[in-house]
Amino acid sequence: MTDEKRGRKEVIINDFLAELGEDPQREGLRKTPDRVARMYEFLTKGYKQNIEEVMNGAVFEEKYSEMVIVKDIDFFSLCEHHLVPFFGKCHIAYIPNGRIIGLSKMPRIVEVYARRLQVQERLTQQIAETLFKYINPLGVAVVMEAQHLCMIMRGVEKLNSVATTSAMLGTFRNDQKTRSEFLTLIGRQP
Repeated sequence: MTDEKRGRKEVIINDFLAELGEDPQREGLRKTPDRVARMYEFLTKGYKQNIEEVMNGAVFEEKYSEMVIVKDIDFFSLCEHHLVPFFGKCHIAYIPNGRIIGLSKMPRIVEVYARRLQVQERLTQQIAETLFKYINPLGVAVVMEAQHLCMIMRGVEKLNSVATTSAMLGTFRNDQKTRSEFLTLIGRQP
């Protein structure tokens, strides 16, 4: 981020604090515009990341043809409607079709898309479609479970609500047995 762009963000945040009725020059707030600008740069770094670079050639020819699962991937994102966090766990599975991906790439893909302004539904679909595109598997399944601060801190104020979304492509969409196996293996009853 250029100093000029960060400076513009700091001015906006300073003005926002003043609009809230705060004194942006008081001791506790003097550095807040800089801290907030840097925080949002970090929380939205996914816009600057390129999936090709994240994949880094970690797709390999392999004759393995059983389900591959990485579950309980922690993620944090920002709700595009309120700019407050939602966070939770992501579970991903795929069935190879002659190609596998380095296991660490799945959490990295989650991170790229989660570090953008999001809705959980789109985030789930983007992860599934990216894996489907890059490794051309027989199927991909993604389940995301998240708590949304826009539902917890404001609005309906329901502390224990969890939103669950899924994206099922290929054999996970077309074969109930495969989908059920995945859901059982991640600890969810089909």
